[in-house]
Amino acid sequence: MSKYSNALRSKDGWKSKAIERGETVRKLTKENKRIKDERERYKLLAKHTKKELDAKNKMYTPCRIKDKSSLVLITLELFLVARIGFRAVSRVLDILKEHLGIPKPPSHQTVINWLIRLSIVKIRYCGYVEPTFIPKASFTNGFIWMIDISIGLGAGKILTVLALDLAHHKNSSKAPQLKDVNCIGVAVAPSWNGEGIAHFLKKLISILGRPSAYLKDGGTDLDKAIRVLGEDKLSSPCIDDISHVFANLLKHEYKEHPMFDIFLSACGKVSKKMKQTILACLAPPKTSIKARFMNFHKLVSWAKKVLGHSKPGRAMNNSIQAKLRGCLDDLPECKAFIERFHRDAQSLLEIQKILKNDGLNKKTYKCCLNELKVIPESSSIHKGVIRWFDKQLKLAKDLQVSNSGLLITSDPIESLFAIGKCHGTGEIKDANRIAMRLPAYCGSFNIEDAKRVIDITVHEQKSLETITITKQRRQILENPEALETLANDENCSAFELIPEVKKWGEKERNADNVCIIPNIHELGQSRKSEDDTQVNYVEMSNKAANYG
Repeated sequence: MSKYSNALRSKDGWKSKAIERGETVRKLTKENKRIKDERERYKLLAKHTKKELDAKNKMYTPCRIKDKSSLVLITLELFLVARIGFRAVSRVLDILKEHLGIPKPPSHQTVINWLIRLSIVKIRYCGYVEPTFIPKASFTNGFIWMIDISIGLGAGKILTVLALDLAHHKNSSKAPQLKDVNCIGVAVAPSWNGEGIAHFLKKLISILGRPSAYLKDGGTDLDKAIRVLGEDKLSSPCIDDISHVFANLLKHEYKEHPMFDIFLSACGKVSKKMKQTILACLAPPKTSIKARFMNFHKLVSWAKKVLGHSKPGRAMNNSIQAKLRGCLDDLPECKAFIERFHRDAQSLLEIQKILKNDGLNKKTYKCCLNELKVIPESSSIHKGVIRWFDKQLKLAKDLQVSNSGLLITSDPIESLFAIGKCHGTGEIKDANRIAMRLPAYCGSFNIEDAKRVIDITVHEQKSLETITITKQRRQILENPEALETLANDENCSAFELIPEVKKWGEKERNADNVCIIPNIHELGQSRKSEDDTQVNYVEMSNKAANYG
């Protein structure tokens, strides 16, 4: 091949490479220019956005509390919903006062006063709540009244009555909570018997009407009160709380069991041996001596789990397994008792879980029977549960809630007592102070209630307040000569808080939220004495029977 042709070929290769390099350089140049343009555009956009944000921040003003009712609403929600103490509420508002526009946050005593006034408001307007369902051909108000008695520090005992809609399980798929109930009456007295409880319930009936049913535990005083009302033709069906019924069944079955005392003694010895040791995490839980069988299953469940850690075979010296066996005392001998009690208790707990959430109806009844199959039919527990089912199903049919579900738990009133005794009470669990605040924990709370709290006068609040243990400590502890004045304070410490008897006018009758049975209010207004009240009760009951 000639030199000329070789030169041409080498020149063609150079051209092709130059063309490829040129295309690559042009692409990179365009891409770099595009990136630079986008970067400049983003810089300008960021500067513009920053200017807008700065302008908006200058124009931003925090949400201000414009009126006192809003301040009352926020303050009481911090206590009732957030569950912080009175002094903590005041400190939180002090921190947020600039953002909320509060010139001076309320003190802890002001928060206490607002809470007491809220209790007055809740009781005063509890009659305005309407039921969603009233059984046909029944002269009742469509509510179930929960009744229970609790104690605090002092000689007084707290009697509380809560109202819950009869058709709660039809309108809600959850177990009843404190927001679903309304406190319609609370009273403190040195002692309560059947006649005293019945007398208090008669006052409520004369104002709010007769309830569709009562829900209570197995207390003899409450049973006698229902019988007294029946003698006066003011009785309503009585629902037995499922937790107390099942606890009593376990008590009658196992209290006289030969291994029961041995098991309790072993648990006590195990607790002493495990505390202050490396095995402290395995110590048994505390159980209440009173109403022991309400939570006795926790102790049995603990024993079963602890025995599961004690594996068969010989343990090495000074090992954790050997230390555990040295602490178990007589617990392994109670293994058969533990297995049997755990079997029965777990079955009853599953039944409670079903019925508390959905109520007692035909569907839940079948589910409960499946859970009950674990317990032998010859057992007194199995027979007692079947008897309780038969009684409550008949009652559900009479109240016309067989399909929706019958309420069978008094957990809301138990929760109310638990919260009232621990939240905002301090070291002194004074029964009077606890009782004055109980209505405020029930039901819902909105801006209208806050406005009503403001309308409550100091005189109305002072008329409710009674002599408390805190006041007595201040007056008497430092003054020995005033010791005898305690006898005079004994009768002044009792009080009661019930709805007011009101004469209904045309305006209230046409209102959206009216009381359930206005005629009962008119009847209560016309009574003049205790004897007249008794006559009116009988007359209204006779009219109801004739009407039915």
